[in-house]
Amino acid sequence: MADAQTFTVLYSFQGGNDGSGPLGNLLLDANGNVYGTTQYGGIFGYGAVFEVDASGTETLLHNFTGNKDGGYPWAGLIQDASGNLYSTTAGGGEGGNGTIFRLDAEARETVLWDFTGSDGAGPRSALFMDSPQGLYGTTLGGGGHGAGTVFELDEKGNESVLYSFREEPDAAYPSAGLFADAKGNLYGTTVAGGAFGNGAVFKLNKSGREKVLYSFHGSDGVSPWASLVGDELGNVYGTTNEGGDYSCYCGVVFKINPTGEETVLHRFKGPDGAYPYSGVTIDASGNLYGTAELGGTSDAGVVFKVDATTGKETVLYNFTGGTDGAYPFGGVILDAAGNLYGTAEYGGTTFNGTVFKLTP
Repeated sequence: MADAQTFTVLYSFQGGNDGSGPLGNLLLDANGNVYGTTQYGGIFGYGAVFEVDASGTETLLHNFTGNKDGGYPWAGLIQDASGNLYSTTAGGGEGGNGTIFRLDAEARETVLWDFTGSDGAGPRSALFMDSPQGLYGTTLGGGGHGAGTVFELDEKGNESVLYSFREEPDAAYPSAGLFADAKGNLYGTTVAGGAFGNGAVFKLNKSGREKVLYSFHGSDGVSPWASLVGDELGNVYGTTNEGGDYSCYCGVVFKINPTGEETVLHRFKGPDGAYPYSGVTIDASGNLYGTAELGGTSDAGVVFKVDATTGKETVLYNFTGGTDGAYPFGGVILDAAGNLYGTAEYGGTTFNGTVFKLTP
């Protein structure tokens, strides 16, 4: 295991008006600015949308009130060609079931959808956008059976429930976002359900027909919280935050091939990381990058790399729990130069979280 060459804290949240507790992945623009959300803090205490520029200066773009505009955003942001930002809030809205929102280039917020419960509740996922600006995502709860939904919001602002999850053996309770293959099929994970009740990977076609691709049973992983990524061969990769090696049960990195066969690429044991709530990012060489919330030399979490071919894991950075951050819940993103950007939920100068950059 080897620490990275350069670790930089771009910003330490102070826990007040500037936000607190970042959970989702970051968004990086062409100028080196990063955008994200905090679950708490902001002027009203219900979370915020922020920008941190390359020099480390933070700007709050929106402060959630916890009312009609939403509150407690878990997920990261996506951006369209016009520079509008989109995401979800887990709470707030007209009925308190969460929202889908947009921030325009002037940081003016528009609530695009209020969840009512029957159409979903408590979205914790980032959104997926196709052309022309159709948005797709998941809700952890609600729907026709109370076990969460996959939804679509079209460019006219009409929401449709594409699928309502049931309890096992169906997948149940999706917390993560979606990705699509070349045919438009959607793939995702659920923290529960499946044949063994330990979570599942599912596929949903354009007609709303769902198939459980894989059900986790224990040593192969338990409770995948995060989104998947795919490669050109049709394999999908992800993490589970529990399961794996029974001496630790600290989670795994897995691959599922197009026929639904799973390969455990790495089982976490503690010193190499523990409980990866975030998914992985893949580079052009097939290397996977992610974070584990705990474990490492200080048990404050790690940034890791896994070779998707050999399964070899390398710890790129061990968080100390101090000013560098602690307990990274969200994942990492890559820029063109191979630098990694992410957040730690806690730690920093006031223990309210950090935004970091890592040069492996």
